[in-house]
Amino acid sequence: MNEDDLSILDLDALEAELDSPLDDLEPVDAVEEPKPDPDEMLALLTSDDTQQQIIAARAFSEIEDARAIPHLIRLLADVCPLVRVSAAYALGRNISPNSVEPLIEQLSRDWNGYVRKGIVWALGNCHDRRSLHPLIAALKMDIPAVRLWAASGLAQMAKLEYEDIIKAIPPLIQGLRRDEIAAVRSNCAWAIGQLCRELPSNVVYATAIDALLEALVEDEDMGVTEDARAALLKVGDPRGIQMIEELEQEGLV
Repeated sequence: MNEDDLSILDLDALEAELDSPLDDLEPVDAVEEPKPDPDEMLALLTSDDTQQQIIAARAFSEIEDARAIPHLIRLLADVCPLVRVSAAYALGRNISPNSVEPLIEQLSRDWNGYVRKGIVWALGNCHDRRSLHPLIAALKMDIPAVRLWAASGLAQMAKLEYEDIIKAIPPLIQGLRRDEIAAVRSNCAWAIGQLCRELPSNVVYATAIDALLEALVEDEDMGVTEDARAALLKVGDPRGIQMIEELEQEGLV
């Protein structure tokens, strides 16, 4: 897989690739628009018209209705990438255990990077341990936009069991240390911080804190160092706080 996967949707700029699927949401104090009617959108999901399917799937990114889930799962395999990506984001809003395996299967075979990005976002929202290994694989091997959201998705393992959390830590550390894209490293730092808050003070926790400290001191990107600093402060680790105080005294952060 390579950057050309995104060309069908004219996503030429890396900045566009790395955008959040929620970046276009209105501010919380904005005038609230009426939400789409679920019954009308359900009818459009089964339409033979591709544009109507896209409109309906996008509507279910805003509204939740369990009746839509079987139709959205079916649309994950549609020939049109805009239908597939819209269905993926809708399944990320309408969470169901039944959608996890179809999402994983489509992630493994979809040639379009923008669709894979939406699927990874949805898998993170599912809070399902079956998502763990596909998210790890995406973080290691996919394009930057997908790696970015795979890191964020792995942070959701904090809501699962201890054994799931500790499996998510090593690939995030590797991403924090080695990924060539600063935004991906930043998301890895944030995700490590989220997971550390759920860990006891053991060797896994200590290794994760070491990685955040290393990023704080050694990463050349200011955004990454700031995210590592924020993660350490939120975790409240004594070593991290002490290091931050020392760097502040020396005027280095």
